[in-house]
Amino acid sequence: MLLGCVPGLAAVAALGLCAGGVDHAATDALAARAGHQAARPATAHQAARPPVVPRTAWLDALARHAQPPPRYDDKVVAVFVHHTDSPNGYDCADAPRIIRSLYTGQTAARGWDDIGYNFLVDRCGTVYEGRAGGVDRAVTGAHTQGFNHRTAGIAALGTFTAGVPVPQAMVDAIAAVTAWKLGLTGTDPRSSVRLTSSNSLSRYAAGTTATLPALAGHRDGFMTTCPGAALTARLPEIRATAARLQGRTAAPALTGSP
Repeated sequence: MLLGCVPGLAAVAALGLCAGGVDHAATDALAARAGHQAARPATAHQAARPPVVPRTAWLDALARHAQPPPRYDDKVVAVFVHHTDSPNGYDCADAPRIIRSLYTGQTAARGWDDIGYNFLVDRCGTVYEGRAGGVDRAVTGAHTQGFNHRTAGIAALGTFTAGVPVPQAMVDAIAAVTAWKLGLTGTDPRSSVRLTSSNSLSRYAAGTTATLPALAGHRDGFMTTCPGAALTARLPEIRATAARLQGRTAAPALTGSP
């Protein structure tokens, strides 16, 4: 059965299907290695960090919930793209309110410790910090059940089912974040990577090593229609743009090894 993403406050009972749940089982080894990320040497294909609006733009003291310290992986080798299943005709100045509603739906209604996505992008191409922990770090998200480790989740604000236009500014912003985050580990956005599932509710039984695109759609790792047919169709373009932003011209490797 295919499952779609659903709006934050309109159908919070199904939010877990969209964001994919929280994987709490990061190993001590990953946590230890995460502490040494800052010392990692620069790769040959790093891309510039795009502007990222901090959490303080959408989360205030009244909306904030108590939460445990962030969890970290040692690196990010893949990015999953989502959509939020919220209306498309919003004013971009209203994006902080929309993100705050998603946060409330996931933390208050679902009892999660934080919003699941690492980044959110509005239709004007503005990038927002999502999950706490530092945008420069490999924060363990809660966006793709079974594949939250060594990955980052980028959510497009809106609903992008078949026939719905995807704003070019949004496409370009997703590519910029992808190029930057994957460039930190030298990962080609056009390549494939091997990831190990941590949850049998994903498309792969726990412990299974799956070969997935370095830039994947939510549905590549979990049984869902997310990020929608229209946005899924733009993923090849996003991969190519991200690779160009990394300064790549050669053909990608068929398989990367995290």
